[in-house]
Parts: sequence; C-alpha cells; structure tokens
Amino acid sequence: MIYDLRHVTTYAYSRPVPFARCILRLQPRNDGGQSVQSSELIVTPRPAERDDGVCFFGNRMTTLTIAKPHRELKIEMRARVEVRRPQAPFPALTRSWEEVGEQALASASLAPDSPAHHLYPSRLVPPVAAVTDYARNSFPPRRPVLEGATELMARIKTDFTYDPEATEVSTPLEEAFRQRHGVCQDFAHVMIAGLRGLGLPAAYVSGYIRTVPPPGQKRLEGADASHAWVMLWCGPETGWIGLDPTNDLIVADDHIVTAFGRDYADVSPLDGVVIGPGSQKIGVAVDVIPIG
Repeated sequence: MIYDLRHVTTYAYSRPVPFARCILRLQPRNDGGQSVQSSELIVTPRPAERDDGVCFFGNRMTTLTIAKPHRELKIEMRARVEVRRPQAPFPALTRSWEEVGEQALASASLAPDSPAHHLYPSRLVPPVAAVTDYARNSFPPRRPVLEGATELMARIKTDFTYDPEATEVSTPLEEAFRQRHGVCQDFAHVMIAGLRGLGLPAAYVSGYIRTVPPPGQKRLEGADASHAWVMLWCGPETGWIGLDPTNDLIVADDHIVTAFGRDYADVSPLDGVVIGPGSQKIGVAVDVIPIG
C-alpha cells in the first residue's frame, strides 16, 4: 500500500515569540517493511538554523532554531510512503514467553534494535505492580509469547475506553491504568509496562494509521493525529512484531512508523523550548491517504 501523509502543526502565540528551538520527529522511517519515496518539512517562519540527522534508535530528527520574532509557527510534514510488511507469524507457533524473556536478558548486543534496551523501566513507563498483575493473566506457564501478547492487547481494547478528554501527555501511567480511560499513548504505555513487568522486551512506536478504512470496515481510532502502538520482541527468529492495543490489531500495512524508543519521551513528534511572555494555542491536522 502507498500512502500520502500530511501532518500540520500550528502554534499561535498571544504575544510575539523572539526565540524558539524545536526538535521534530515527524518524518517516517525507511525500514521495517516501509519505503519512503519522498518526504519534506516546511517550516514558517524560516529557521535561522536547521540540522537533520538520526538518533540512536535510527529515528529521523530535525533540530530547528527560529531567532526571528513571530506570532505563529507552522510546521508541515509531507511524505509518500510504501508499506509492505511481511505477514506476522501464527501466534501459537512462537516461542514460550519465558524462553523469550531469557533470550532477551542474555542478549549481548547493544545495537539500536537489541531487545536489551526495552527490558527495563523507562522515564514514562515505571514498574507498576497492578499493571504487571493485569498482564500476567494472559501469560500462563509456557504460553507462546505472541499468543499471550495478542490476548493482552485484546483485553486492553475491551477494558479501556478511548477518550481524548481523559488524559494529557503528562498523565502518569498508573493514573491512566486506574481510570481505564485515555488515548493510544496511554494504552501503549500500559501494555509496555505489563510486558516489561513480566521480563519481556517491549518498545513504544509513534506513527500514523490509515485514515480511510476499507469498504465495510469502521474507522480506526487514533486516525486524526499521530498514533502510538507497541513492538514486542518475540525471539531471534521472529524479531519485533507490532501490536496496536487501541484497535486490537497486529500491525501490518495500515500503520506507518515514524519513530520507536523506550516510551513517548524518546519519540515525541515535536519537542523544544519557546521563550516568550504569552500563552499559546496548538492546532494539529493529520491526513493519511491511501493511493494504491
């Protein structure tokens, strides 16, 4: 499937802002079953400095410095991406979750895709005993790891309510879990915390999801903004498999990956510092259009 992506973020300030420094993680990755045919970032006002590169995990990053007073900052990303992922393995044929945990713990690799980076608590995914206990119900002894993970994903979809008004970016994982309401970021963090609590390596993924559903299917939740889901390492033969607890989906060609890391703090689409005396309003618009 080929997609045209457009992501526009607009910051409107009540008073002129003399200086801003931003880190953008908006451009899709060129790996993992997806090929970026074109991409560009358009920033208004024009930055005084711009530095394009990649972070440790291989995510594309752009650092901007805007030194000219402005009342509005507009950041637009456009891209065309082809997504053709291999079919995920049959969940019941994957290794047992205990064996996968042991293999991840014994990994000697510190490469960006090593499971070792995603076994332990991180800034936004601390250990929470109640979350671990919740996940444990899907992982009886010797159960295949992907079978247990897909059940956990389905339970989160059933037990949690998608509610954009319930949480903010800063809402602690434990609070989102307790109230059972939130957005894709919350559901991904809960699932990651449960998996890591059992000793399984799980990563956080940001990106986009198909806006227009196939005929006869309902629209996927999280399609109007940057989406988030989970990647679980299922052993050396299977590698990383994407799981979307917001929509109860094994990730295939409906998802476009922008970045992955330990949690949202590693992959936030926009981050930075603004120096100014007034307030701000933020507007975000996302289009993911399948073209063939």
